[in-house]
Amino acid sequence: MKASVIMSTYNSEEWLEKVIWGFSVQSELDFEIIIADDGSGPKTKELLDRLRPQITMPLVHVWQEDNGFQKSQILNKAIVASSSEYLIFTDGDCIPRKDFVETHLKFREKGYFLSGGYYMLPMNISQAISKDDIIYQRCFDIKWLLSEGLPKSFKNNKLTATGLWAKFLNAVTPTKATWNGHNASGWKQDLVFINGFNQEMQYGGQDRELGERLFNKGLKAKQIRYSAIVIHLDHARGYVNEATWKKNFAIRENTRKNKVVKTPIGIDSN
Repeated sequence: MKASVIMSTYNSEEWLEKVIWGFSVQSELDFEIIIADDGSGPKTKELLDRLRPQITMPLVHVWQEDNGFQKSQILNKAIVASSSEYLIFTDGDCIPRKDFVETHLKFREKGYFLSGGYYMLPMNISQAISKDDIIYQRCFDIKWLLSEGLPKSFKNNKLTATGLWAKFLNAVTPTKATWNGHNASGWKQDLVFINGFNQEMQYGGQDRELGERLFNKGLKAKQIRYSAIVIHLDHARGYVNEATWKKNFAIRENTRKNKVVKTPIGIDSN
């Protein structure tokens, strides 16, 4: 297969189903989906068992027991379980536009990772999106979104930019090309070399820290935030706390200061 799409989830079946339907209608279908499940209850497995016969690509469920927010660990297990040389990362609350996988494969290049972005939707539109809205791509149609109450904004260019205009916006955006967990991709051999995600880190910056170690390895990043599009469904974030942020900030400071490439607690710790 050309790619493995790895997405994290935790007890969010309604959003996860919408995301899987988004991947079911991709213009490029030669990929597998790996669900990195950080301890969901049985409803997630039931959902995947129901959807598996309805989609054409393999749907792999990698699960671990619930031990608090351990996204880094389950993502590492998903990396090990992947069967492709190229890995695309997103989250189970981000619906991909139909050219998402094709775009990541188009821009992939040895010595680089790709940095995409997202368009955050309000809760009312997140809930309103139906299976048909995804299949027929209405949820990416700016006219449909405006009719559902989406405010007008320059950010809407993320949904409307194509071709040279998208390329121009990728080049001039002030946002740095970082590893973003909701929309990033890279070569499996690079991720394995740096020992994957740092499992000492919980919520807050663990994705960026992985990207910083890829930079330390010598990789560069390409900005594709206006080309590889996902819409981010709204949800509560009850796992955020100040102590974790401070701990993660200190780890990132050490990674940058000491040019750390391989995390001491990563893939090989499992």
